[in-house]
Amino acid sequence: MASPHPVAWYNGSFLPLSEVRISPLDRGFLFADSIYEVIPVFAGRPFLLEAHLARLDAGLAGTGIGNPCTDSEWRALVSGLVERNGGGTMAVYLQVTRGADAGRDHRFPDRARVAPNLFAMASPVPDPHPDQAGIRAITLPDQRWARCDLKSTGLLPNVLARQAAHEAGTGEALLLRDGVLTEASTSSVIVVEKDVLLRRPAGRQVLPGTTIDAVVECATRAGYECRAELVSETRLRAADEIWVAAATRGVIPVTQLDGAPVGTGRPGPVWARVAPLFEAIKRGD
Repeated sequence: MASPHPVAWYNGSFLPLSEVRISPLDRGFLFADSIYEVIPVFAGRPFLLEAHLARLDAGLAGTGIGNPCTDSEWRALVSGLVERNGGGTMAVYLQVTRGADAGRDHRFPDRARVAPNLFAMASPVPDPHPDQAGIRAITLPDQRWARCDLKSTGLLPNVLARQAAHEAGTGEALLLRDGVLTEASTSSVIVVEKDVLLRRPAGRQVLPGTTIDAVVECATRAGYECRAELVSETRLRAADEIWVAAATRGVIPVTQLDGAPVGTGRPGPVWARVAPLFEAIKRGD
């Protein structure tokens, strides 16, 4: 993985990433008491910025952390990071913690005494593009907490699932809870049955997806039916196509699941039609 770009933001100032200093009493460090967001940038243009900022605001409201910026201030921050780090293709990472208190206490600190801390940085990423070969994936039990709709930095279950996928020689882990698909370790999941796209309904067990929303919009414009419904493990394994979608990875077909082929074992025809449409909106077409 490439090193982050050199210019970061911390509590009101652009500064070298190497000079950022965060207190060990910060609640993000002690409790993962923080919300984050990752915004992809293509050719210097933040992609789906409004949707990402809306999800960030919802996460802060859902955890009772004060939003330290107005919408225009967030936009200026993101644009400033992109410009100072040379533009091009990158991922902008935003993290807001509840702040650093005088000690370690599970209770929220008084807002009049402790203000949120805001950290942001930018990292280079390869320009995501349709992977003609697809990826292999495994299934694992979903061991995450019950509020996956909040984009919290408490990601240890995701880390363990992603590592298990890596050690299995695959590119992703699809997560199952009570015999039903939720999402993947680092991405959302779309299942295709007879040219119908299926996604998990919104709720507390899945993160509201910005990228998957854009993919579904492309598929709808292409004439495909898209439904939000629960997909059982049995239906998942019998799917014609499976895709994973994430901000910095785009939409990628899964061609093998737990060693068995998905559909024909090659990227499917629905993906082959929808993926280029998604690439086009990334370019601003």
